[in-house]
Amino acid sequence: MDIKTAGASPVAKIGDNVEIVEMDRMRKLIADHMVKSLQISPHVSSFVEADLSNVVAWRNKMKKVFKERYNENLTFMPIFVEAIAKAIKDFPMINSSLEGNNILIKRDINIGIAAALPSGNLIVPVIKNADQLNLLGLCKKINDLAARARTNKLKPEEIQGGTYTISNLGTFGNLLGTPIINQPQVAILAVGAIVKRPVVIEREDGDFIGIRSMMYLSHSYDHRVIDGYIGGSFVKRVAEYLEGFDIKREI
Repeated sequence: MDIKTAGASPVAKIGDNVEIVEMDRMRKLIADHMVKSLQISPHVSSFVEADLSNVVAWRNKMKKVFKERYNENLTFMPIFVEAIAKAIKDFPMINSSLEGNNILIKRDINIGIAAALPSGNLIVPVIKNADQLNLLGLCKKINDLAARARTNKLKPEEIQGGTYTISNLGTFGNLLGTPIINQPQVAILAVGAIVKRPVVIEREDGDFIGIRSMMYLSHSYDHRVIDGYIGGSFVKRVAEYLEGFDIKREI
């Protein structure tokens, strides 16, 4: 690159081996939103590892039932959203925003799910009152929003009003990451890929090594509102709900 700085604005000459791609409108909005979030909120992150063996076994057992009985694909996301909604009730400060010196704790639990579009851009459809839906209801809602997000058929109100956001990094095979808060929310959770690994299992009759389905959870939160105790305890509680999933559960 040859840059001339004499006089006014610098002029750049780019060779044939560089391709210039102009940001589309959505990418510009995403970029601006992310930069502002980092400027507004002092981000802190906490990480926990969860044993999802029960969740994986139950889903493997039930996904055929969901397809045959309800014509729905059973993914892990409804289970994640259910655990998050439960944990938010335990730690309601997570479900808030900040206006001046006032913390606004939201009674509605509206969980946004960050979804990648075919264009490479990002959109966050929102499940309104997620705590009021059972697992089947969450499954239907998530599948519907995801399908219409991919075809650009979401209504404006379906990407507004979120109070907490989850991002599934495991979709891309990533183990963990540090997500950026979706303003004006104060926290966001990223879930990584579920991977089988040998782990130490503690029992009353002694410890042993077993093959378990493990997943990392990464929690970023606004340190102006959320301290380490609440931020760390919340993500740990989500992991506990996932680890305690009832493998005999019926729909």
